[in-house]
Amino acid sequence: MSDRHSPDTALGRIVNEIEETGIAIILGLMLMITFVNVLLRYGFNTGLIWGLEATTFLFAWLVLFGISYAVKVTANLGVDAVINMFPKGGRRVLALIAAAVFLVYTVLLLKGAWDYWANFANLPQTTGRWFPTGFEEMKRTSYRGWYEVVDIPMPEWLRWIEPLMNEGEEYEKIPRFIPYFILPFGTALLLFRVLQAGWRIAMGRADNLIVSHEAEDAVEDVAHLNREG
Repeated sequence: MSDRHSPDTALGRIVNEIEETGIAIILGLMLMITFVNVLLRYGFNTGLIWGLEATTFLFAWLVLFGISYAVKVTANLGVDAVINMFPKGGRRVLALIAAAVFLVYTVLLLKGAWDYWANFANLPQTTGRWFPTGFEEMKRTSYRGWYEVVDIPMPEWLRWIEPLMNEGEEYEKIPRFIPYFILPFGTALLLFRVLQAGWRIAMGRADNLIVSHEAEDAVEDVAHLNREG
């Protein structure tokens, strides 16, 4: 990891570890489930009924982790032909405007993600049409924690949540609020990364939010090493 992508605060290091560890674990689980399913299908004419649904959820988690990580390493695709026509000061202003728009979009996305997930987690949704202005009054008839996924069975080590979320009733499948948790969590990570990227632009430590010219940087690094050699 290059210096410009290194976390510069304790919170940044924690978020960085969460993202990188989460991505590694998810990729490993997807590979393991898919491999076992293929082995069972072609070797024993059976399979994991819940395998497809599990890998689908894991892929969704991977995408949402990847979005925030891409912002961190400036891996977002973009066209900078017009931006590069402006002087350095103008490019910085345009980058700050883009960061502000991105920030507003992320806040809207976080509100929607929370409101959708809260419906399955026995938690109140937010008030306000566009931006959160508070939380709705939660009634017991509004609880939706009993919603389950289609195929993934409920593991025994998670039975402790049944009195909290399902009034003591047993789950046959895992409740939906567990896999859906990535919606507000992943969007919160994205919000942190957008704030971090905007701050770096404001402090003059970054030029934009889009992908850096990695190939050009690599060529320059090799040329520099050759000159030193």
